[in-house]
Amino acid sequence: MEEARAVVKHVLLAKFKDDISPEQIEDLIKGYANLVNHIEPMKAFHWGKDVSIENLHQGFTHIFESSFESTEGVAEYVSHPKHVEFANLFLAHVDKVLVIDYKPTTVRC
Repeated sequence: MEEARAVVKHVLLAKFKDDISPEQIEDLIKGYANLVNHIEPMKAFHWGKDVSIENLHQGFTHIFESSFESTEGVAEYVSHPKHVEFANLFLAHVDKVLVIDYKPTTVRC
């Protein structure tokens, strides 16, 4: 197996509170995506909604994935004032959250 060089994925799973409107969720997603314009180590941002037919989501409805060049970049992102401000707003609107950072590995067959 070959590890991708200097790439770290930051994955956040979220279950929004029941009383939040779709418009509020959309605004939060736009705010999350906008962090890539303010935090240099954040290289990319993707998001989506659960579409699994297995029903193993444990209540999580949305996934957010950010890419960084290193674990140091993730640390810089986490402590960045723009992230801290956004995280406080975002977390006020979620019931559940799970965050995992990982280094992708490619399997060559």
